Amino acid sequence: MLGWSINLFRIRGITLAIHVSFFALLGYIAWEGWLEAGLEGAAWSVAILGTFFSCVVLHELGHSFTAMHFGIGVRRILLMPIGGMAEFESIPREPRRELLITIAGPAVNFAIAGMLWLVVGAPNRWSLSNYEADPIGFAHLLLHWNLLMGCFNLIPVFPMDGGRILRALLATRLPYTRATFWAATIGKILAASGALVAVFWWETYLTAVLFLFIFYAGEMEYRALLRHELIEAHWRQTLSQLDAIPPEDPPMINPG
Repeated sequence: MLGWSINLFRIRGITLAIHVSFFALLGYIAWEGWLEAGLEGAAWSVAILGTFFSCVVLHELGHSFTAMHFGIGVRRILLMPIGGMAEFESIPREPRRELLITIAGPAVNFAIAGMLWLVVGAPNRWSLSNYEADPIGFAHLLLHWNLLMGCFNLIPVFPMDGGRILRALLATRLPYTRATFWAATIGKILAASGALVAVFWWETYLTAVLFLFIFYAGEMEYRALLRHELIEAHWRQTLSQLDAIPPEDPPMINPG
């Protein structure tokens, strides 16, 4: 499913790709804007969506550039209707490195929000549906979205940023696999709770889908780690058995 994507361009060797399902979201947003205010409403809605996902790209680049600083390759950044995802070649097991790589994403959002706050000030109303369709209103909306994006990603739902921060902190006291188990377990409980709240309290079904995707992604990453650990244990055992086998004596040659 994640392979159904279109490559757009590269940033410092990182491919930026967009999932085909994103175009369905783009069409829906444009249609909603058209129904509300015609062509101007459609253009305004598409501009908001495009700017919002530009901030998502910057968030993922924060993760990616920090990972590259530690020598970790980044294959691509994939944009989907529920957000973005940076695909690393490996995840560092050193808690300090994982912590810095993870914090870098929300830090970008808070930096954007801070700069906008300095330029246009704080919004008079903190509601995503009550901003004026003008440059100041657009800047306030962007400020609000970045604060929400940064805070939302810090929820300790593995493998979101907050869940990875939790795993890194646990890994300072527990074995890496055990730390991942507890981070994933806590994340699944919070993700399931978040999906229920999104459906029955907020009535935002896309948010519920996002939480369910996170629930699934956390379980898959934990299982992948277990498989990796089993394979490593198998090869360690095989190599130790080979080292324990004494070499055979060379054959005796009778010259006469």
